[in-house]
Amino acid sequence: MRKVKVEEAVGLMAAHDMTEVNVEKNIKRVAFRKRTIIRQSDIEKLKSLGREHIFVFDDHENEVHEDEAALEIAPLLTGRNLTCDPEPREGKISFYAAVEGLFKVDVDRVVAVNRLRVPSLPTLHNNSVVAKGKQVAAFRIIPLTCARKVIDDCREILANGDCEGVLTVKPFVYRRAALIVTGNEVYSGRIKDRFTGVVEKKLLSLGVELVNRAILPDDRETIKERIAEFAAGADFLILTGGTSVDPDDATRGAMRSAGVELLQEGNPIQPGNNFTIGYLEGKPVCAVPAAALFFKATAFDIFLPRFVANDPVSADELAEMAVGGLCHFCEICHYPICPFGR
Repeated sequence: MRKVKVEEAVGLMAAHDMTEVNVEKNIKRVAFRKRTIIRQSDIEKLKSLGREHIFVFDDHENEVHEDEAALEIAPLLTGRNLTCDPEPREGKISFYAAVEGLFKVDVDRVVAVNRLRVPSLPTLHNNSVVAKGKQVAAFRIIPLTCARKVIDDCREILANGDCEGVLTVKPFVYRRAALIVTGNEVYSGRIKDRFTGVVEKKLLSLGVELVNRAILPDDRETIKERIAEFAAGADFLILTGGTSVDPDDATRGAMRSAGVELLQEGNPIQPGNNFTIGYLEGKPVCAVPAAALFFKATAFDIFLPRFVANDPVSADELAEMAVGGLCHFCEICHYPICPFGR
């Protein structure tokens, strides 16, 4: 766009809104909207608004206005379980979760859009837990207008990739969990079970009901049998109480014997190194270490929402989580609004 004298603007397209303000008449309104073709009869009105110069599109056929850009790109970003603003506001369209769940970002494509330098596409972190109505992303172009090629490149990036969408929300669908607390000292009553209360509170915060629970001794066969029984009646299964690096830890051995395929023993996140993830016929089965009793946030809290959204975790992801997987151990914990696990 370029700046011209109002007398030279006749026949050209206004590149921005122009506001009329009259305090005496209590008027504040848009007198000329962007993309208006200026006529000869508009000159005096523009001057009455204090306009000696205005900005016009120099070559409007090859330029895209910020509002037009937002409206064109928004449908390509509105994936499953998302809504967006019907109209741009100051050139920006925001996106919102339509359901409670897990916000998923195709990181590569979002980064590629932002590498075009002209568009701005900020989002929440991938795998953020979101409530219905939560804003998760926004799109705009940074200047008032941009070349048509930028929007075409943006469209190409967003169109290439998996069919899941660039931005989506996976709803929480796994609502029934079972819990097995292991340990001779808890089973015998020498030590009070503290795990059940901690785990149940975390489950309830995600709308998950604890449909079955048991306290078992450190006996591999007993734990194995209960794993099969509880997994059949729940969406996912949590074991806790006896998970450690001790050679007499029966929990992970029982998981294997029951047919649970472990991604690995433990994970690289601290606290919660001994948190172990596995799958039994597609259902998540995890072992939670004692760290969950002492810290507000551990590896368990990072992956629990993934289970509830039925979002499978891979061994490669576990390795990648090492970066950002060290808790800051702040005096006051603000998890999940913090870098831990991001």
